Amino acid sequence: MPRSKRPKVVPLTKTDKRPGRENKEHLYEKIRESIDEHQIIFVFSVDNMRNTHLKEVRTDLSDSRLFFGKTKVMAKALGTHVSNEYRRNLSALSKYLTGNVGLLMTSRPAEEILAYFQSFSKQDYARMNAVSPITFTVPAGVVYSTGGNVPQEDDVPMAHSLETTVRGFGMPTRLVNGQVRLDQEFVVCREGKRLDSKQAALLKVFGVATAEFVVRPSAYWTSATMKVTVVDAMEE
Repeated sequence: MPRSKRPKVVPLTKTDKRPGRENKEHLYEKIRESIDEHQIIFVFSVDNMRNTHLKEVRTDLSDSRLFFGKTKVMAKALGTHVSNEYRRNLSALSKYLTGNVGLLMTSRPAEEILAYFQSFSKQDYARMNAVSPITFTVPAGVVYSTGGNVPQEDDVPMAHSLETTVRGFGMPTRLVNGQVRLDQEFVVCREGKRLDSKQAALLKVFGVATAEFVVRPSAYWTSATMKVTVVDAMEE
């Protein structure tokens, strides 16, 4: 007896997914359009990338255009050689498109953009694998909400409901008469060492924000002069 064919499921709606190649072509075209519309192009990197803070940068510079990621596509749009550069000397800027970097297209004065980024920084909680800039130790005795970061008279004991949470993150705590206690001091992290997931979680529990979101411009190209200026060289 012949086998019956498995019924074929036909979706009633199509998901509009742009193929990867088309995505790259779209980005390429948008970058070139922005080059035509703006006078200055910055290459920048980001320390401790956070989308919420990058969104704030986009809002503050809403008259500019920001592209992040896909460095090969960005470099190709600028031009990687004098023979294929979109504008004269843009290939000299594209060599800075390595690593976790982006492009900012703007018509604001370069000095204004540099001053903005120099003043813009946001503290945030460190993530796993980040290198800790501090050694953080929670003293023995009653555990306080900031882990000893402020004087006890200005702090409050940790809520007893958090005891199982911090113990799960590796702190050898115990509950005594409704208070979270440590029999001996506990080193959460050490300066210069990478954080694991539990250490990062404990820092957040104690409200210790050790990561700093910073945008670092490395170089920029100006349409008026067709020249690339290296930011580090300016600051020295």
